[in-house]
Amino acid sequence: MSDEIVIVGGGAGGLELACKLGRKLGSGHVTLVDRALYHIWKPSLHEVAAGTRDIHQEGLSYQMLAHDNKFRFVYGAMTALDGINNTITVDAVLDESAQQLIPPRQIGFSKLVIAVGSVSNYFGISGAEENTISLNTTEDAEHFRLRLLKMLALADLQKEKDPQAGVDIVIVGGGATGVELAAELRDASSVYTDYDFPHLNPNRDVRITILEGAPRLLAPLTERVSKAATKLLQEREVKVVTDCRVAAIAENFVTDANGNNYVSDLCVWSAGIKAPDFLKTLGLPVTRSGQLEVDGMLKVAGSNNIYALGDCAACVGPDGKMVPPRAQAAHQQADYLLEMFVRSNKGQAAPDTPYVYKDHGSLVSFGRNTSVGTLMGSLTKLGWFVDGFFARMMYSSLHLMHLNALLGPVRTGVTAAASSLMKHAKPSVKLH
Repeated sequence: MSDEIVIVGGGAGGLELACKLGRKLGSGHVTLVDRALYHIWKPSLHEVAAGTRDIHQEGLSYQMLAHDNKFRFVYGAMTALDGINNTITVDAVLDESAQQLIPPRQIGFSKLVIAVGSVSNYFGISGAEENTISLNTTEDAEHFRLRLLKMLALADLQKEKDPQAGVDIVIVGGGATGVELAAELRDASSVYTDYDFPHLNPNRDVRITILEGAPRLLAPLTERVSKAATKLLQEREVKVVTDCRVAAIAENFVTDANGNNYVSDLCVWSAGIKAPDFLKTLGLPVTRSGQLEVDGMLKVAGSNNIYALGDCAACVGPDGKMVPPRAQAAHQQADYLLEMFVRSNKGQAAPDTPYVYKDHGSLVSFGRNTSVGTLMGSLTKLGWFVDGFFARMMYSSLHLMHLNALLGPVRTGVTAAASSLMKHAKPSVKLH
Protein backbone atom coordinates (compact mmCIF):
# COMPACT_ATOMS: atom_id res chain seq x y z
CA MET A 1 0.00 0.00 0.00
CA SER A 2 1.53 3.29 -1.08
CA ASP A 3 1.79 6.33 1.14
CA GLU A 4 -1.01 8.70 0.38
CA ILE A 5 1.17 11.79 0.23
CA VAL A 6 4.96 11.85 -0.25
CA ILE A 7 6.76 15.19 0.21
CA VAL A 8 10.32 15.46 -1.09
CA GLY A 9 12.30 18.22 0.60
CA GLY A 10 12.30 19.23 4.26
CA GLY A 11 12.83 22.95 3.85
CA ALA A 12 10.46 25.49 5.35
CA GLY A 13 7.58 24.86 2.93
CA GLY A 14 7.88 21.08 2.60
CA LEU A 15 8.43 20.47 6.30
CA GLU A 16 5.58 22.72 7.41
CA LEU A 17 3.29 20.91 4.97
CA ALA A 18 4.39 17.52 6.34
CA CYS A 19 3.90 18.57 9.97
CA LYS A 20 0.51 20.17 9.45
CA LEU A 21 -0.76 17.32 7.27
CA GLY A 22 0.47 14.72 9.75
CA ARG A 23 -1.38 16.41 12.58
CA LYS A 24 -4.52 16.73 10.47
CA LEU A 25 -4.60 13.29 8.82
CA GLY A 26 -2.89 11.12 11.42
CA SER A 27 -0.36 8.29 11.07
CA GLY A 28 0.09 6.40 7.81
CA HIS A 29 -0.85 9.18 5.42
CA VAL A 30 2.26 11.37 5.01
CA THR A 31 5.95 10.65 4.26
CA LEU A 32 8.75 13.22 4.15
CA VAL A 33 11.96 12.49 2.22
CA ASP A 34 15.13 14.51 2.79
CA ARG A 35 18.88 14.05 2.29
CA ALA A 36 19.66 15.49 5.74
CA LEU A 37 18.82 14.22 9.22
CA TYR A 38 17.83 17.51 10.77
CA HIS A 39 16.27 20.82 9.85
CA ILE A 40 17.48 24.32 10.56
CA TRP A 41 15.59 27.52 9.86
CA LYS A 42 17.39 28.87 6.81
CA PRO A 43 17.42 32.54 7.92
CA SER A 44 19.57 31.37 10.85
CA LEU A 45 22.39 30.11 8.63
CA HIS A 46 24.21 33.44 8.56
CA GLU A 47 24.22 33.39 12.37
CA VAL A 48 25.60 29.84 12.40
CA ALA A 49 28.29 30.92 9.92
CA ALA A 50 29.23 33.91 12.08
CA GLY A 51 29.37 31.76 15.19
CA THR A 52 26.62 33.57 17.07
CA ARG A 53 24.17 30.65 16.94
CA ASP A 54 24.95 27.05 17.92
CA ILE A 55 24.07 24.67 15.11
CA HIS A 56 23.51 21.81 17.57
CA GLN A 57 20.99 23.77 19.59
CA GLU A 58 19.24 25.16 16.53
CA GLY A 59 18.74 21.94 14.52
CA LEU A 60 15.50 19.95 14.76
CA SER A 61 15.65 16.19 14.12
CA TYR A 62 13.40 15.04 11.28
CA GLN A 63 12.82 11.77 13.14
CA MET A 64 11.66 13.68 16.22
CA LEU A 65 9.38 15.90 14.14
CA ALA A 66 8.00 12.82 12.34
CA HIS A 67 7.20 11.11 15.63
CA ASP A 68 5.53 14.16 17.13
CA ASN A 69 3.55 15.08 14.01
CA LYS A 70 2.55 11.57 12.87
CA PHE A 71 4.38 11.42 9.54
CA ARG A 72 7.08 9.02 8.35
CA PHE A 73 10.59 10.22 7.61
CA VAL A 74 12.78 8.62 4.94
CA TYR A 75 16.47 9.55 4.95
CA GLY A 76 18.06 10.01 1.53
CA ALA A 77 17.94 12.00 -1.70
CA MET A 78 15.34 11.46 -4.40
CA THR A 79 17.04 10.39 -7.62
CA ALA A 80 14.31 9.08 -9.96
CA LEU A 81 10.59 9.12 -10.63
CA ASP A 82 8.36 6.42 -12.12
CA GLY A 83 5.21 8.31 -13.02
CA ILE A 84 3.47 5.24 -14.43
CA ASN A 85 3.79 3.14 -11.27
CA ASN A 86 3.68 6.15 -8.92
CA THR A 87 7.00 5.49 -7.21
CA ILE A 88 10.14 7.45 -6.49
CA THR A 89 13.68 6.17 -5.94
CA VAL A 90 15.55 7.33 -2.86
CA ASP A 91 19.31 7.04 -3.17
CA ALA A 92 21.61 5.01 -0.94
CA VAL A 93 23.04 6.66 2.17
CA LEU A 94 26.81 6.39 2.57
CA ASP A 95 29.04 6.80 5.61
CA GLU A 96 32.18 8.94 5.87
CA SER A 97 34.20 6.20 4.14
CA ALA A 98 31.74 6.02 1.22
CA GLN A 99 30.48 2.66 2.47
CA GLN A 100 26.78 2.01 1.96
CA LEU A 101 24.78 2.31 5.17
CA ILE A 102 21.26 2.29 3.72
CA PRO A 103 20.49 0.82 0.27
CA PRO A 104 18.42 2.57 -2.40
CA ARG A 105 14.67 2.33 -1.83
CA GLN A 106 11.43 2.59 -3.79
CA ILE A 107 8.56 4.55 -2.23
CA GLY A 108 5.04 4.53 -3.59
CA PHE A 109 2.70 7.49 -3.56
CA SER A 110 -0.79 8.52 -4.51
CA LYS A 111 0.20 12.21 -4.35
CA LEU A 112 3.74 13.55 -4.69
CA VAL A 113 4.89 17.03 -3.65
CA ILE A 114 8.34 18.14 -4.81
CA ALA A 115 9.71 20.89 -2.56
CA VAL A 116 13.47 20.64 -3.03
CA GLY A 117 14.19 24.37 -3.01
CA SER A 118 17.13 25.79 -4.90
CA VAL A 119 20.90 25.65 -5.21
CA SER A 120 23.51 28.26 -6.06
CA ASN A 121 23.69 29.55 -9.60
CA TYR A 122 27.28 30.47 -10.49
CA PHE A 123 26.39 31.77 -13.99
CA GLY A 124 29.46 30.10 -15.48
CA ILE A 125 31.88 32.43 -13.68
CA SER A 126 35.35 30.91 -13.62
CA GLY A 127 36.33 29.53 -10.21
CA ALA A 128 33.09 30.53 -8.50
CA GLU A 129 31.94 27.07 -7.53
CA GLU A 130 35.41 25.83 -6.54
CA ASN A 131 36.56 28.84 -4.52
CA THR A 132 33.46 30.07 -2.70
CA ILE A 133 31.16 28.93 0.09
CA SER A 134 27.39 29.19 -0.37
CA LEU A 135 25.17 29.32 2.71
CA ASN A 136 22.54 26.91 1.44
CA THR A 137 22.89 24.17 4.06
CA THR A 138 23.93 23.72 7.67
CA GLU A 139 27.11 22.05 6.43
CA ASP A 140 27.96 25.17 4.42
CA ALA A 141 27.47 27.42 7.44
CA GLU A 142 29.52 25.20 9.74
CA HIS A 143 32.29 24.92 7.12
CA PHE A 144 32.47 28.71 6.93
CA ARG A 145 32.57 29.07 10.73
CA LEU A 146 35.40 26.58 11.18
CA ARG A 147 37.35 28.04 8.27
CA LEU A 148 36.97 31.53 9.76
CA LEU A 149 38.31 30.39 13.14
CA LYS A 150 41.37 28.86 11.47
CA MET A 151 41.98 32.05 9.49
CA LEU A 152 41.67 34.13 12.67
CA ALA A 153 44.17 31.90 14.46
CA LEU A 154 46.63 32.23 11.57
CA ALA A 155 46.21 36.02 11.39
CA ASP A 156 46.77 36.31 15.14
CA LEU A 157 50.00 34.32 14.80
CA GLN A 158 51.21 36.47 11.88
CA LYS A 159 50.31 39.77 13.56
CA GLU A 160 53.55 39.97 15.57
CA LYS A 161 55.61 40.12 12.37
CA ASP A 162 53.10 41.71 10.00
CA PRO A 163 50.98 44.62 11.32
CA GLN A 164 48.71 44.30 8.25
CA ALA A 165 47.82 40.68 8.93
CA GLY A 166 44.11 39.97 9.14
CA VAL A 167 41.26 38.07 7.53
CA ASP A 168 39.72 39.34 4.30
CA ILE A 169 36.15 38.21 3.66
CA VAL A 170 34.52 38.92 0.30
CA ILE A 171 30.77 38.39 -0.10
CA VAL A 172 29.61 38.21 -3.72
CA GLY A 173 26.02 39.36 -3.84
CA GLY A 174 24.32 42.16 -1.93
CA GLY A 175 20.94 40.54 -1.44
CA ALA A 176 19.45 39.59 1.92
CA THR A 177 21.85 36.71 2.57
CA GLY A 178 24.98 38.70 1.82
CA VAL A 179 23.86 41.76 3.76
CA GLU A 180 22.76 39.76 6.80
CA LEU A 181 26.00 37.75 6.87
CA ALA A 182 28.13 40.91 6.71
CA ALA A 183 26.19 42.52 9.56
CA GLU A 184 26.27 39.37 11.68
CA LEU A 185 30.01 38.91 11.16
CA ARG A 186 30.68 42.42 12.37
CA ASP A 187 28.26 41.96 15.26
CA ALA A 188 30.13 38.79 16.22
CA SER A 189 33.41 40.64 16.82
CA SER A 190 33.04 40.29 20.57
CA VAL A 191 32.61 36.55 20.12
CA TYR A 192 35.92 36.25 18.27
CA THR A 193 37.81 37.80 21.18
CA ASP A 194 36.50 34.97 23.38
CA TYR A 195 38.63 32.58 21.33
CA ASP A 196 41.77 34.27 22.70
CA PHE A 197 43.25 36.08 19.73
CA PRO A 198 45.24 38.66 21.74
CA HIS A 199 46.90 40.35 18.76
CA LEU A 200 43.75 40.93 16.72
CA ASN A 201 41.33 43.82 16.72
CA PRO A 202 38.34 42.12 15.05
CA ASN A 203 36.69 45.37 13.93
CA ARG A 204 39.90 46.42 12.19
CA ASP A 205 41.54 43.13 11.25
CA VAL A 206 38.45 41.28 9.98
CA ARG A 207 37.94 43.13 6.71
CA ILE A 208 34.55 42.56 5.05
CA THR A 209 33.66 43.55 1.48
CA ILE A 210 30.34 43.12 -0.35
CA LEU A 211 30.42 43.07 -4.17
CA GLU A 212 27.04 43.74 -5.78
CA GLY A 213 26.35 43.82 -9.50
CA ALA A 214 23.32 46.11 -9.26
CA PRO A 215 23.54 49.87 -8.63
CA ARG A 216 22.53 49.36 -4.97
CA LEU A 217 22.23 46.72 -2.27
CA LEU A 218 18.96 44.80 -1.81
CA ALA A 219 17.94 45.75 -5.34
CA PRO A 220 14.45 44.09 -5.23
CA LEU A 221 13.50 46.17 -2.18
CA THR A 222 12.74 49.88 -1.94
CA GLU A 223 15.47 52.47 -2.30
CA ARG A 224 14.86 53.65 1.26
CA VAL A 225 15.53 50.16 2.64
CA SER A 226 18.62 49.89 0.46
CA LYS A 227 19.99 53.22 1.70
CA ALA A 228 19.31 52.30 5.32
CA ALA A 229 21.07 48.97 4.87
CA THR A 230 24.08 50.58 3.20
CA LYS A 231 24.35 53.15 6.00
CA LEU A 232 24.19 50.47 8.70
CA LEU A 233 26.90 48.43 6.98
CA GLN A 234 29.18 51.41 6.50
CA GLU A 235 28.78 52.29 10.18
CA ARG A 236 30.01 48.76 10.88
CA GLU A 237 33.06 49.31 8.65
CA VAL A 238 31.83 46.97 5.91
CA LYS A 239 33.04 48.00 2.46
CA VAL A 240 30.24 48.07 -0.15
CA VAL A 241 31.06 48.01 -3.88
CA THR A 242 28.08 48.32 -6.24
CA ASP A 243 27.93 48.09 -10.04
CA CYS A 244 30.58 45.41 -9.68
CA ARG A 245 30.49 42.51 -12.14
CA VAL A 246 32.55 39.58 -10.91
CA ALA A 247 34.52 38.00 -13.76
CA ALA A 248 36.58 35.30 -12.01
CA ILE A 249 37.28 33.94 -8.55
CA ALA A 250 40.64 32.48 -7.60
CA GLU A 251 41.69 30.86 -4.34
CA ASN A 252 42.81 34.11 -2.72
CA PHE A 253 41.20 36.94 -4.70
CA VAL A 254 38.18 37.99 -6.71
CA THR A 255 38.51 39.80 -10.05
CA ASP A 256 35.80 42.05 -11.47
CA ALA A 257 35.04 42.93 -15.09
CA ASN A 258 37.23 46.05 -14.87
CA GLY A 259 40.27 44.08 -13.75
CA ASN A 260 40.12 45.11 -10.08
CA ASN A 261 41.22 42.47 -7.58
CA TYR A 262 39.78 41.96 -4.09
CA VAL A 263 41.86 39.89 -1.68
CA SER A 264 39.81 37.09 -0.11
CA ASP A 265 40.80 34.56 2.52
CA LEU A 266 37.15 33.57 2.58
CA CYS A 267 34.71 34.14 -0.27
CA VAL A 268 30.94 33.66 0.09
CA TRP A 269 28.68 33.26 -2.92
CA SER A 270 25.20 34.74 -2.50
CA ALA A 271 24.64 36.12 -5.98
CA GLY A 272 21.98 33.84 -7.40
CA ILE A 273 20.01 30.60 -7.21
CA LYS A 274 18.55 28.00 -9.58
CA ALA A 275 16.50 24.84 -9.36
CA PRO A 276 18.45 21.61 -8.64
CA ASP A 277 19.71 19.99 -11.85
CA PHE A 278 18.27 16.54 -11.08
CA LEU A 279 14.76 17.86 -11.74
CA LYS A 280 15.59 17.81 -15.46
CA THR A 281 16.07 14.01 -15.30
CA LEU A 282 12.62 13.15 -13.91
CA GLY A 283 10.71 13.31 -17.19
CA LEU A 284 8.61 16.23 -15.98
CA PRO A 285 8.26 19.54 -17.87
CA VAL A 286 10.77 22.15 -16.77
CA THR A 287 11.48 25.73 -17.74
CA ARG A 288 14.75 27.00 -19.21
CA SER A 289 15.94 27.71 -15.69
CA GLY A 290 15.17 24.12 -14.65
CA GLN A 291 12.10 24.82 -12.52
CA LEU A 292 9.12 22.45 -12.70
CA GLU A 293 6.21 23.91 -14.66
CA VAL A 294 3.08 24.03 -12.50
CA ASP A 295 -0.43 25.33 -13.03
CA GLY A 296 -2.38 27.64 -10.75
CA MET A 297 -3.22 24.72 -8.46
CA LEU A 298 0.52 23.94 -8.09
CA LYS A 299 0.07 20.73 -10.08
CA VAL A 300 2.98 19.82 -12.37
CA ALA A 301 1.93 20.31 -16.00
CA GLY A 302 0.63 17.12 -17.57
CA SER A 303 0.33 15.27 -14.27
CA ASN A 304 -2.70 14.27 -12.25
CA ASN A 305 -1.05 13.66 -8.88
CA ILE A 306 2.33 15.44 -8.80
CA TYR A 307 2.70 18.90 -7.27
CA ALA A 308 5.59 21.30 -6.65
CA LEU A 309 6.07 24.28 -4.38
CA GLY A 310 8.72 26.81 -3.45
CA ASP A 311 11.84 27.78 -5.36
CA CYS A 312 11.79 24.67 -7.58
CA ALA A 313 8.31 25.47 -8.97
CA ALA A 314 7.66 27.89 -11.83
CA CYS A 315 4.23 29.19 -10.93
CA VAL A 316 2.52 31.94 -12.91
CA GLY A 317 -0.04 33.90 -10.91
CA PRO A 318 -3.47 35.02 -12.14
CA ASP A 319 -1.90 38.39 -12.96
CA GLY A 320 0.46 36.71 -15.42
CA LYS A 321 3.52 37.39 -13.28
CA MET A 322 5.88 34.65 -12.12
CA VAL A 323 5.67 33.95 -8.39
CA PRO A 324 9.09 34.99 -7.03
CA PRO A 325 11.39 32.36 -5.44
CA ARG A 326 10.89 33.69 -1.93
CA ALA A 327 10.29 31.71 1.22
CA GLN A 328 7.03 33.48 1.95
CA ALA A 329 5.72 32.05 -1.32
CA ALA A 330 6.69 28.52 -0.20
CA HIS A 331 4.87 29.01 3.11
CA GLN A 332 1.74 30.25 1.35
CA GLN A 333 1.86 27.40 -1.16
CA ALA A 334 2.24 24.85 1.64
CA ASP A 335 -0.93 26.17 3.28
CA TYR A 336 -2.71 26.12 -0.09
CA LEU A 337 -1.86 22.44 -0.62
CA LEU A 338 -2.70 21.66 3.00
CA GLU A 339 -6.29 22.78 2.47
CA MET A 340 -6.48 20.92 -0.84
CA PHE A 341 -5.22 17.62 0.57
CA VAL A 342 -7.29 17.77 3.75
CA ARG A 343 -10.43 18.39 1.72
CA SER A 344 -9.54 15.50 -0.58
CA ASN A 345 -9.01 13.20 2.41
CA LYS A 346 -12.50 14.06 3.64
CA GLY A 347 -14.00 13.38 0.21
CA GLN A 348 -14.71 17.04 -0.40
CA ALA A 349 -14.14 18.93 -3.62
CA ALA A 350 -10.78 20.65 -4.00
CA PRO A 351 -10.67 24.46 -4.01
CA ASP A 352 -11.49 25.82 -7.44
CA THR A 353 -9.50 29.02 -6.96
CA PRO A 354 -5.80 29.09 -7.95
CA TYR A 355 -3.00 29.97 -5.60
CA VAL A 356 -2.44 33.73 -5.43
CA TYR A 357 0.89 35.07 -4.20
CA LYS A 358 0.61 37.80 -1.58
CA ASP A 359 3.64 39.99 -1.00
CA HIS A 360 3.67 40.74 2.71
CA GLY A 361 6.87 42.76 2.71
CA SER A 362 10.51 42.16 3.59
CA LEU A 363 12.71 42.32 6.66
CA VAL A 364 16.50 42.13 6.75
CA SER A 365 18.38 41.36 9.96
CA PHE A 366 21.31 43.50 11.13
CA GLY A 367 22.40 41.50 14.13
CA ARG A 368 20.70 41.08 17.46
CA ASN A 369 19.49 44.63 17.95
CA THR A 370 18.03 45.94 14.72
CA SER A 371 16.42 45.06 11.40
CA VAL A 372 15.17 47.08 8.43
CA GLY A 373 12.47 46.42 5.89
CA THR A 374 9.10 47.22 4.43
CA LEU A 375 5.63 46.13 5.48
CA MET A 376 2.98 45.83 2.80
CA GLY A 377 -0.40 47.38 3.55
CA SER A 378 -3.17 44.89 2.86
CA LEU A 379 -5.64 47.62 1.94
CA THR A 380 -3.56 50.31 0.32
CA LYS A 381 -0.94 48.03 -1.28
CA LEU A 382 1.67 50.49 -0.10
CA GLY A 383 4.84 49.67 1.78
CA TRP A 384 5.85 51.16 5.12
CA PHE A 385 9.50 51.47 6.09
CA VAL A 386 10.37 49.94 9.47
CA ASP A 387 13.65 49.71 11.32
CA GLY A 388 15.20 49.43 14.74
CA PHE A 389 13.97 47.43 17.70
CA PHE A 390 10.38 47.05 16.47
CA ALA A 391 11.56 45.63 13.15
CA ARG A 392 13.92 43.32 15.03
CA MET A 393 11.05 42.03 17.19
CA MET A 394 9.03 41.27 14.11
CA TYR A 395 11.98 39.53 12.48
CA SER A 396 12.47 37.40 15.60
CA SER A 397 8.78 36.50 15.64
CA LEU A 398 9.24 34.79 12.27
CA HIS A 399 11.20 32.04 13.96
CA LEU A 400 8.44 31.57 16.51
CA MET A 401 5.90 31.34 13.70
CA HIS A 402 7.98 28.68 11.97
CA LEU A 403 8.40 26.66 15.19
CA ASN A 404 4.69 27.02 15.83
CA ALA A 405 3.97 25.44 12.43
CA LEU A 406 6.36 22.55 13.12
CA LEU A 407 5.67 21.84 16.77
CA GLY A 408 2.35 23.48 17.61
CA PRO A 409 1.75 26.27 20.14
CA VAL A 410 1.91 23.94 23.15
CA ARG A 411 5.36 22.56 22.31
CA THR A 412 6.81 25.95 21.37
CA GLY A 413 5.49 27.55 24.55
CA VAL A 414 4.00 30.48 22.66
CA THR A 415 2.43 32.80 25.21
CA ALA A 416 -0.59 34.98 24.60
CA ALA A 417 1.67 37.99 24.16
CA ALA A 418 3.92 36.20 21.67
CA SER A 419 0.89 34.89 19.82
CA SER A 420 -0.43 38.42 19.54
CA LEU A 421 2.90 39.65 18.19
CA MET A 422 3.00 36.79 15.69
CA LYS A 423 -0.57 37.47 14.62
CA HIS A 424 0.15 41.12 13.90
CA ALA A 425 3.53 40.41 12.30
CA LYS A 426 2.38 37.57 10.07
CA PRO A 427 0.83 39.61 7.26
CA SER A 428 3.83 41.88 7.10
CA VAL A 429 7.00 39.87 6.82
CA LYS A 430 9.25 37.88 4.56
CA LEU A 431 11.05 34.67 5.39
CA HIS A 432 14.32 34.71 3.46
